[in-house]
Formats: sequence, structure tokens, C-alpha cells
Amino acid sequence: MSNPAVTVLVPGWMHDHARHMLGAQFNLVETPDCDIHSRLSQEIRDSIRGVACRTRIDSRFIDALPNLEIIASYGVGYDGVDAIHARSKNIIVTNTPDVLNEEVADLTLGLLLSVVREIPKAHAFVREGRWTTSEYPLSRLTLRNRRVGIYGMGRIGRCVARRIEAFGIPVAYHSRRPADGVAYDYFSSLLELAHAVNVLIAIVPGHDSTAKTVNAEVLSALGPEGVFINVGRGTVVDEQALIGALRTGTIAAAGLDVIANEPVVSRDMLALENLTILPHIASASVATRTAMADLLARNLIAWFQSGAAITPVP
Repeated sequence: MSNPAVTVLVPGWMHDHARHMLGAQFNLVETPDCDIHSRLSQEIRDSIRGVACRTRIDSRFIDALPNLEIIASYGVGYDGVDAIHARSKNIIVTNTPDVLNEEVADLTLGLLLSVVREIPKAHAFVREGRWTTSEYPLSRLTLRNRRVGIYGMGRIGRCVARRIEAFGIPVAYHSRRPADGVAYDYFSSLLELAHAVNVLIAIVPGHDSTAKTVNAEVLSALGPEGVFINVGRGTVVDEQALIGALRTGTIAAAGLDVIANEPVVSRDMLALENLTILPHIASASVATRTAMADLLARNLIAWFQSGAAITPVP
């Protein structure tokens, strides 16, 4: 049953199918960004009861919408939403888990392979016409004789682990506590895990408890053949320590789908031949992003129809 009395704030990027789902149910107010203070009148702000977002939602934003009931976040990570402040005002926050697990896990393995087998460099070698005059050099690194450590054995971590196993590579992991139903070796500290493996894949959310936990000591523990992959959040890594480790050969190579200040990449990072950087595309296929947007929309619809969202955050 539609409820045109409910007004929902939606961003300009909203996928067509999700916008149609919401438009059939609610009165929509569209803004190209979250600049609600200069773009929306107080009357409109007073009418907004739901928000769809993928950008930062801070306490000032929340306080500007006095009748807000739900913030539907686009993505698994919701570190950009001040969920604690929202909860203090009885505002529910939702995210879009599960629908992107396999896609992110696929990209993670693709990034790992690209790093150890130098796939981007080999592609450029052919594109630049060098194959006609010389052979591409042997890749220094390989996946053979490795052990992979996963930092964060959540939904996506489990999907990555299954893929790693299919390559015949042993898996170990570190998370806040041992994961139920997981037989991989568990390490109670990230440093202990890093000492036990030579590939570390970070798949943890950005939070005060994870900030810069991949530091110089952890990177050093991976050793000179070590490889670091990050598909979680850029804030998890001490980026200066990572740059130093790559520059000095403390580790062999790294692949990042996320950085702390994205999309701004430092010159120091760009100068590193042993660093592969992607523009935060782990879930970025049409099919998966459409599924994420649809789940965001279904959370809003479910909340205003039944008072219970589908995927509320903890």
C-alpha cells in the first residue's frame, strides 16, 4: 500500500528501478548531494521522514530533519553515518549486506592475482607495443607456496576464504572473536596473524577500533615476500607505513581498492611500481549496484509499511 504522506529524501544518483520503487510509495525530494541546509526549506526538512544516502550523514544533518525516522545507507559499511547519534534520537539505520558479498570477493581475488602476477603491467606492455621487440619479464611473485591471512571473517571474508581454498592455499584469520562454523586457524591478534602468513587481506569496516591497525609492525611481520590487499576501508591502514614498507622492500607488493582520502591519491603512492590501486570498485557492477539500491529501497518501504526494516545495522 502506497503512503504518499511520507516524504523521503533521495540523492540524484539513485538507480532508476529503486527510484521507481520509492516513487510508487512515497513523496520524493531529490538533492544532488547532502547539502540540505542550503538547498531545502525548513518546511521540506520538517516533512522528511526517510533518507537514502551513500555519503556522510553527521549529527548536524540528522538534527536538521526533526521528523526523521530512518536512514537507509547504500553499502555494507555505514561508518559515514553517525549511527550512535541516530540511535539516541530513535532513528533506525540500515545498510545493504549480502547482496554484494560474492561480487566483492570476486574482485578481491582479481586484485590479488593482478598484484602477484603483474596483470596491469603486462597489459600495458602489450598496449604500448613492446611485445614485438621483447618478452615480458617473469613475474617475481606467485600465489604458490603461500598462506593467506584474512583480517575480518565476516560475510565477505568467508566468501573470499572459499575462493582462496579453491586455489589450494591455506587460510587463517583474525577478527574480534572466533567466527562460528569456521575451521580456519584463528589468531587472537592481527600481529600474530601477520607473522603466520605472507598475504594479508583486510576486509574490516572503518571504525575507531580498526583505524591504522595495519601498521608498520604488522607489515614488517609479513616479510619481504609479503603482499597486502585492502578491500575494506582505507582508514584501516597506516598509509605512510605502507608507503615506507613498499618503498624499502619490507613487503613485496600491495593492492588497494580503498584509500583513506579517496579519491585523492598521494604522489608518493602513485610513484610506487609495486602498488596497484583501484577506484573503489569492489561492488561496482551494474547488477550488484542495482541489487544494493533495491535493498535500500525495500528497507524504506518495509519500515513505513510494517515498522520493521529488513537489514538494520547492529
